[in-house]
Amino acid sequence: MRKASRLFEIIQILRLARKPMTAADLAETLEVTVRSIYRDIAALQAMRVPIEGERGIGYIMRPGFDLPPLMFSIEEMEAIVLSLALLDRTADEELKQAARRVNQKIAGAVPEPLRQALDRKALYAWGSIAQPAGFDLGIIRRAIRDERKLMLAYRDELGRASERTIRPIALIYYSQTANIVAWCELRQAIRNFRSDRVERCAVSDDSTLPFIPAAQG
Repeated sequence: MRKASRLFEIIQILRLARKPMTAADLAETLEVTVRSIYRDIAALQAMRVPIEGERGIGYIMRPGFDLPPLMFSIEEMEAIVLSLALLDRTADEELKQAARRVNQKIAGAVPEPLRQALDRKALYAWGSIAQPAGFDLGIIRRAIRDERKLMLAYRDELGRASERTIRPIALIYYSQTANIVAWCELRQAIRNFRSDRVERCAVSDDSTLPFIPAAQG
């Protein structure tokens, strides 16, 4: 385990501990030597993390210490950075802007060792970028959350136009487009609608009830 990750693991362990943790306990949990734990505790105390205790007795975290809202290991940080980079390749402009804000919040909240890992920018997402939809995909996400119906003007793969009232269930992001999974009132069945074939999308004024699809077969 890298030192930066280990420091944050020690903080988490001590925050959750109900009794003092000895260096031997921490070393066994983290699979390192006791000497490494002594050095790590000294480093954390130098960073003004309120850890108290002595060798052979145990360490505790002083009550009232608040961690920054975002505390990640290096591997967790890399997972977030790569996920946000992949999200930036979708056609969902609202989520892309949100991803950039998340990156800024992470950079401003994490301690220096993780900020350095973030600044290296060694992870990239490559591939085609989805074509922008003709409407805001945020409408779909909010309709799913709020259990609202949507009205679509839609063209199928043959170019045939239709008006649909749907109950969106899920939104699946592909490299080229996003697919809306929904109950279609016209077809009385679950259907997939490609976002790049939606010409208009609006929330229905119809009040919605809990969604129970018709029995199949």
